[in-house]
Amino acid sequence: MNKFRLAAAAAAAVLVVFAFSACAKKSEGTVQGGKLYIFNWTYYTPDSVIEKFEKEFGIDVVYDSFASNEEMFAKLKAGGSGYDIVFPSGDYVSIMKAEGMLEKIDRSKLKNLGNIDPVVLQKATYDPAMDYSVPYYFGASGIAVNKAKVPSYEKSWSIFSRTDLKGKMTMLDDMREVMGDALVHLGHSVNTVDPAQVEAAKKLINEKWKPNLIKFDAEAFGKGFAAGEFWVVQGYAEVVYAEITEDQKKDVDFFIPAEGGPSYIDSMCVLKGSKNMDAALKFIDFIHRPEIYAEFVDSFGFPSTANVPARALQKVTPYYPAEALVNTELKEDLGANLELYNKAWQDIRVGE
Repeated sequence: MNKFRLAAAAAAAVLVVFAFSACAKKSEGTVQGGKLYIFNWTYYTPDSVIEKFEKEFGIDVVYDSFASNEEMFAKLKAGGSGYDIVFPSGDYVSIMKAEGMLEKIDRSKLKNLGNIDPVVLQKATYDPAMDYSVPYYFGASGIAVNKAKVPSYEKSWSIFSRTDLKGKMTMLDDMREVMGDALVHLGHSVNTVDPAQVEAAKKLINEKWKPNLIKFDAEAFGKGFAAGEFWVVQGYAEVVYAEITEDQKKDVDFFIPAEGGPSYIDSMCVLKGSKNMDAALKFIDFIHRPEIYAEFVDSFGFPSTANVPARALQKVTPYYPAEALVNTELKEDLGANLELYNKAWQDIRVGE
């Protein structure tokens, strides 16, 4: 995820758990009333979509944000309760389901599930029947390049090995994303549990990539790229395009390397103990109305990967084609083997 989001993206309110403040005005024409507390990726749901939902159902949406799955999970485990809907990536759906953190979804109350692409559900091996999660978006991080500053480059993860760009590049502060990029660049699966392969990826990052980076950054890379501070960033297209001006767009190339990389399915889940279950289910179903989903993906320049009917309603050419995801691999829950990655990532982050 990620994840995301264009000029019309939701302004992420900075909230303290148990002390929420509404980020949108009370709608007129109350149908049901109440509130809905959403914990979502930064820049991931357009204001226009939230406003339409509020107006139709008379429900105030309170929107809090996170920049990585790890941040989201840590906050919830530390007592960050009070939210109704959360948007984890697939591997974290598995983890949170196992931890008893999610409510089972009453699919009988969701009328738009038939709009979801069966291919996406096949990839969602963590919950293919949508018992605990409903796909929101299938996508991947990629690389944004400032062509005015970097006129010649290979569309590969190897760009981060370029010493001539030292001090002008960032990669995400996201263990599975960065480790996954290194693994596929070396010809391995993003879900490998082979210690030698994980070690080789760590070595590549530490010796070839990290020395050229300003930092690992999951929050400010879009702003830094727009300001010209960074020339090459690993990240999400919607974050970059949310920050740049119309005039800057001609100098931006965003691509997902052909060698592949980690992909994700961010899903909508209802948190255990939600006090606004009915509102949460209404929101999930609302998102998958074709016209609403088309508005969502158009706002961010996404291809409509999860909702089939919305594809015919799109009015904006996506920043990257859906075909660019062909060689990507969904991140899976690695269970106890995740410790291999944790140790490698700790070694990578030491000394920062």
